[in-house]
Amino acid sequence: MYKSYSMELAGRTLTVDIGRVAAQANGAVFIKYGDTTVLSTATAADKPRDGVDFFPLSVEFEEKMYSVGKIPGGFNKREGKASENAILTDRVIDRPMRPLFPKDYRNDVTLNNLVMSVDPECRPEIVAMIGTALAVHISDIPFDGPCAMTQMGLVDGEFIVNPSQKQWDEGDLQLTVASTKEKVIMIEAGANVVPEAKMIEAIYKCHDINQTLIEFMDKIRSEIGKPKHEYESCAIPEQMFEDIKKIVTPEQMEEAVFTDEKQKREANIAAITEKLEEAFADNEEYLAVLGEAIYQYQKKTVRKMILKDHKRPDGRAINQIRPLAAEVDLIPRVHGSAMFTRGQTQICDVVTLAPLSEIQKIDGLDANITTKRYMHHYNFPAYSVGETKVSRGPGRREIGHGALAEKALVPVLPSVEEFPYTIRAVSETFESNGSTSMASTCASCMSLMAAGVPIKSMVAGISCGLVTGDTDDDFVVLTDIQGLEDFFGDMDFKVTGTHEGITAIQMDIKIHGLTRPIVEEAIARTREARLYIMDEVMSKAIAEPRKEVNGWAPKIEQITIDPSKIGDVVGQKGKTINEIIDRTGVKIDITDDGAVSVCGTDKEMIAKAIDMIRIITTDFEQGQIFEGTVVSIKEFGAFIEFAPGKEGMVHISKIANERINRVEDVLTLGDKVKVVCLGKDKMGRISFSMKDVKEEA
Repeated sequence: MYKSYSMELAGRTLTVDIGRVAAQANGAVFIKYGDTTVLSTATAADKPRDGVDFFPLSVEFEEKMYSVGKIPGGFNKREGKASENAILTDRVIDRPMRPLFPKDYRNDVTLNNLVMSVDPECRPEIVAMIGTALAVHISDIPFDGPCAMTQMGLVDGEFIVNPSQKQWDEGDLQLTVASTKEKVIMIEAGANVVPEAKMIEAIYKCHDINQTLIEFMDKIRSEIGKPKHEYESCAIPEQMFEDIKKIVTPEQMEEAVFTDEKQKREANIAAITEKLEEAFADNEEYLAVLGEAIYQYQKKTVRKMILKDHKRPDGRAINQIRPLAAEVDLIPRVHGSAMFTRGQTQICDVVTLAPLSEIQKIDGLDANITTKRYMHHYNFPAYSVGETKVSRGPGRREIGHGALAEKALVPVLPSVEEFPYTIRAVSETFESNGSTSMASTCASCMSLMAAGVPIKSMVAGISCGLVTGDTDDDFVVLTDIQGLEDFFGDMDFKVTGTHEGITAIQMDIKIHGLTRPIVEEAIARTREARLYIMDEVMSKAIAEPRKEVNGWAPKIEQITIDPSKIGDVVGQKGKTINEIIDRTGVKIDITDDGAVSVCGTDKEMIAKAIDMIRIITTDFEQGQIFEGTVVSIKEFGAFIEFAPGKEGMVHISKIANERINRVEDVLTLGDKVKVVCLGKDKMGRISFSMKDVKEEA
């Protein structure tokens, strides 16, 4: 026997079955929204993991190709590593869930979502988010929830709650909001330049809908929820803090952490750590948790000074941005480059342009998205924070940061028709001390303009932080947080946009939600900061996109041909198109609708290839003049190739004005000649004349 619960959500039925499957998990929910079906489970270890000073939470979103009736591509024919979409979904689920677990909880917890069926009208991501929150809420795992999540689209100016996949992909807003009973706890958004006021309206529409979901979850828990289990607390004893303060006073800790140089601060903390290790050399209990105790001591010191005295570690005012610098063209021979520096955060971005054939192919659950034309990749090497670590490729953080900067710039990119290129931007982190993803957005925007990509408007990004007190009204919003303020603060609120509106939001918090005044102030503060960055810094490095692509970039010209003529251009087994490529050195891409892109570095060769394609696809008429090559000589005349795979014949009587006895007396193989079309002969071949060219011309 199992329990089934249903509710109406945005015009569709949401059904959860509990006790039907996965009974050995701490919590399991078999959840359906429309025909989209997800199994969400929550499991926890019995004991804390040894040697960790953080909460070991893992979130998995497993995309199974059978859910959309597909067999995975490739040789292996089974799902491999998580897709980028799955990783980004993991992160969106993790961010609101993590703050609701006890801060002193060190037991491993895994939240798994198995996507088993996908209805295009009901996105599996939102189903997994709701299922995860409910699975933990009804489980015996300690959790200060529930939280609920809603997605909002914007189509033709109208808000769409939990939009279909098509509405999500093609609309002007992709907003996900998570809430607790009282507050917003997570915001993730991509937007087609949506004004701030409209964005706030959408956020709180989601928040209101979340309350109906929370009521539904609470009802289920009241009926079948398990009692929360006891756990071994890993909190630092209060007596230890008192003993530490006798050795390192609050004034000494304040002096150690309040500096604008990260290296100096780390050296100060290292000296304090050494001093305390000596003092507690005989106290194994204290030594085991000393690192965490020092971290918390720093945190309390920084938070107290910011909240009470509005004093920031580097001496800035609450709304002051760190020193900024921007430059372009620092890397030779690449297609576009720019560097953006904000304090001790420095990003170099490099743009590469390529033909549309280089577009990224995507094999996922979304039938609407099979390719990606613009790619933004973000790298975070260990040297950027002064550490030694071997690179193992991008982790979830790097993929998330790259996706955020990508989302920020997609709305301002030109269409394929306007700019027929595949575009890749790579952000290399040279130095990091907070908000590298926002610096990546600024650097990428300048790099695109330097490469000659005709973006519609400039985009910049900035992050705001938060320190809260004992009441909802006791808070300080910080513009442009550095690493220390991110570590010890309550929020990392990143917003990107143009002068007109927002293109992306990512909000990550460590507390149980934000009040509306905090959200509104953060959005207003980020707008003020990004306008300053664009007007006073980025515009002075490069004010607008360059009129032409960089000299090292490939040049692409586009023409449109009759789709029925595509076969003529390609030729039998690709012979004709390969001949054009061999003669000109260009790259040719043809779409099914007859759009032809010719790519190369030599403009003359591009023009030559286009001429060949036009000739091949032209319906020949009497009087047209061509230039061709003698490819065959017969007794009765010569065959002239005037385009790859296209030949016509000049009869011996049409070679010269005077009578000739032998074709070889006038022509030899390889001669370049001009001919005029006389139409088609009795055998259907194109007939040319050499002697009538001048007269026709």
